Amino acid sequence: MQIKSLSATLALTSFTVGLGLTASARADFIEDSKMSLATRNFFFNSDNHSGGADQKEWAQGFRLDYISGFTEGPVGFGLDLQGMLGVHLDGGKGRHPAVNTFTPSKGDGSAESTWSSGGATAKARFSKTEIRYGNTLTPSLPVLLANDGRMQLQTFQGGIVTSKEIDNLTLTGGQMEGVKGRASTNSTGLSVSGATHDSNKFRFAGGDWKVNKDLTLQYYYANLENFYSQNFLGLVHVLPITDDSSFKTDVRYFKSTSDGRNGEAGYAFNNNGGYAKNPGKVDNTTWSTMFTYSLGNQSLMLGRTQVSDDGGFVWHNDASIVNKYGKNEGQGGYSFYLFNDATVGSFVRAGENTNFGQYSYNFAGLGIAGLKASISYLRGDDIRAASGHGADQHESEVDTRIDYVVQNGPLKGFGTTMRHGTYHAGTTGGADLDQTRLFFNYTYNFF
Repeated sequence: MQIKSLSATLALTSFTVGLGLTASARADFIEDSKMSLATRNFFFNSDNHSGGADQKEWAQGFRLDYISGFTEGPVGFGLDLQGMLGVHLDGGKGRHPAVNTFTPSKGDGSAESTWSSGGATAKARFSKTEIRYGNTLTPSLPVLLANDGRMQLQTFQGGIVTSKEIDNLTLTGGQMEGVKGRASTNSTGLSVSGATHDSNKFRFAGGDWKVNKDLTLQYYYANLENFYSQNFLGLVHVLPITDDSSFKTDVRYFKSTSDGRNGEAGYAFNNNGGYAKNPGKVDNTTWSTMFTYSLGNQSLMLGRTQVSDDGGFVWHNDASIVNKYGKNEGQGGYSFYLFNDATVGSFVRAGENTNFGQYSYNFAGLGIAGLKASISYLRGDDIRAASGHGADQHESEVDTRIDYVVQNGPLKGFGTTMRHGTYHAGTTGGADLDQTRLFFNYTYNFF
């Protein structure tokens, strides 16, 4: 498989280079290194109130990371290694859907008892610029965002360059050639929702300019070959009011257009089940604005997202593993850089205007350090029917989240997260869902 050949190549290269390093260089490579074991126990329950299949599963995950330092010299070299293991604990056939992003599936539709994968990323550093190439990349960019919403972390394969040579300006660019799903052992190309073909060329470039301590401006460009091109503009401004209060403004703008073979059989975008002026073609403009008032240990956020009428918002996704290998192996899962990416729904179909709000509280103010909670509400209106005719549709969702991290003692760092989402399909014709996700996370640092 592609992931295994890449890992073997990088490991051999690192070993060969390591033989030629001086003792001092090897010392920096090793002495600055870190190794950790991240564990996650995860329970997932989805209740379908519209007659569809429910899902209830429980699993345990392990992720071992070795992050090396850099060798000495004008150009420093390093190597990061990663191994993942998932163990399915409960949720047999009948509670494990065939199209699933929790665990890989067997031929009879039940869940695999264990699954594992490994990878490596080589890296080099010159001055304030870093280059990384491998298959353990987890980008966090407006146009490319790794997802960590299930048992394992979604990882990307390719190369990325990050430069901070200019003060207050971070430039990032690269190309991704593959992606491994949150519950998969295989790397595939990237695609879009509803397509059956993929691409191994997702190119991106952009930067974050910190104008001053309160204002950051962003611009990014992305292109998924034969699917779409996308421009992103962002503005984040924090206005201090008093010593313990502030007002934050966050503006995000996406312009997405068709690229290459987009719209042809296998390269078409399904517009998230909504309307498309040109069926299968990417054609979208999306605005989102959020305002957050923070006072002490609490904050209130209100915002609105507007999706253009010609087609739904588009973002990268894994290629369909069903079409590649004839069975589901846990591919799927995505994140995109909008608040609309809720626990259950997405709220980004053609014409959809979503009003949303969130209230958050940090219980440190009541003497319970490490405990945080939030509740949010989203309401999407003016959704254009897929046929382009008929009344506009609506949908809504209420999400709650509670996080607690042990602050002291032998279990310091042990964290628990509970997320619950209640989604109402409204007039869209979809399914009403209740989802509960319970995480127990702990990371042990060896050195």
